[in-house]
Amino acid sequence: MANQFSSLLKHKLISNSIWGVVSNLVQNLLFSVFFVVMARVYDKEAFGQYVIANTLYSFMLGFSSLGLGHWFIREVVNQQDKQRITRTFFKVQFLIGLFFYGFNLAISFLLYTDPIIRSLSLIIGINLIFDNIINVIKSLNIAHQEQKKTFALLTIEAALKCLVAIFLLFQKLDLVTLSFLLIILRLVTLNLFIRMGSSSNIGLLEILREKINWHQIKSIVLSNWAFIVISSMSIINWRIGNILVSKWLTLDDVANYEISFKLFSLAYLVPIIVTQSIYPKLLEAIKQGKEQLKEGYHKAYWPLFLYGFAAFSFVYTFADDVLPVLFGEKYQSAAPYCKQMFTVLLIFPTIFLQANVLLALKLEKLDMLCNVISVIINFSICLIGLQWYQDLTVINVAIFSSFFIFHMIQDYILIKQGITEIKHVLGFYVLSISATFLFIAGFQWLSPFWAFTIFWIIAILISIPFLKRWKRIYFPTH
Repeated sequence: MANQFSSLLKHKLISNSIWGVVSNLVQNLLFSVFFVVMARVYDKEAFGQYVIANTLYSFMLGFSSLGLGHWFIREVVNQQDKQRITRTFFKVQFLIGLFFYGFNLAISFLLYTDPIIRSLSLIIGINLIFDNIINVIKSLNIAHQEQKKTFALLTIEAALKCLVAIFLLFQKLDLVTLSFLLIILRLVTLNLFIRMGSSSNIGLLEILREKINWHQIKSIVLSNWAFIVISSMSIINWRIGNILVSKWLTLDDVANYEISFKLFSLAYLVPIIVTQSIYPKLLEAIKQGKEQLKEGYHKAYWPLFLYGFAAFSFVYTFADDVLPVLFGEKYQSAAPYCKQMFTVLLIFPTIFLQANVLLALKLEKLDMLCNVISVIINFSICLIGLQWYQDLTVINVAIFSSFFIFHMIQDYILIKQGITEIKHVLGFYVLSISATFLFIAGFQWLSPFWAFTIFWIIAILISIPFLKRWKRIYFPTH
């Protein structure tokens, strides 16, 4: 029975992860074409203005759904009247999106006097309403196990945005006109999402006609407050840096930070998707006992760490060459900051895994506390550091420090819960620090290419016996 469970776990995890990674990479690559073209077509000041408005929207996006997807999935599975609960959730998300659109606009007028940034926020912020409705459809498809619909429609949306990018290469538009064009396209794809992406015959008019009172909204929100805080803290940790950069530093710094984050967001996509696929398996494992959960945790831990280190080492080696090719020579200065940001990948993949373990153990309030502490540390280091040293390095140090402490708190909790041991935790930190030090030291004597190549040849040769042992323990063939 245990072997059958392990085999089934392995098969589903790999297939779901591969499907999720490939689909999301296609979408993000298409979206990235638009981002790259924007960086090339517009000067740094105009690009910086667009980035600021887009950052405010992205910041609000982390709050606007209020983490209610978990509630909806549970309700749509358990309730008989699925049409009614779906319409209710659509209306709730629509109203919350409308509220956050107004809030986004107020913040943009409060923080910035630049009329272009204000105009862009007025237009781009409409996406908050659209995204909340799309979030319902994504959750609905998860509940019905029809995620392929979401992928197909997101790919259509990404392809349309890619076509706009190609158009920009031949005909440059002012930023306001471009933003209007993107909103019109988004409105078209939104209706496709509603009609084709959900299993229900629901349109925009049906959503608007659905009656719901304030007490219903209040009840739904208050019953899910822990998940709301978790989802909010995650976006704050990343986007607070860009907002502080826009207020304390220059538009050049805004552009450099956004380019670094864009590449980073592509790299962290893999561990996010993999850990999302792992989470249901962890829930299944804990039903059989804490030992099964512990086994699942250790199965995934070292592969995630190796992925993070590989991504960091690749960017550290080739960022100086890759960034000018992608974004143009004017963004050569972004390379050092991109390398700094990618140090977070040394700990980021295992943070996601450990967060999912805490949720599987029903310790979401502890996970919430970890997120809050991380944000406080990040924000404090940014504010103090920027007083003395006005450079993007401060932001990257703050992000890394906050996640490092986040990871250590998680380690402590998991040791107390019997999921891991001190030996395992110390092994992770010793290996991470020593491997990073040796990798960077190689650049003192060798060219970046040869330092990267020789390091990984040696690392693979050393790792083979350990990988064989890991496979023998966690994936036995008998």
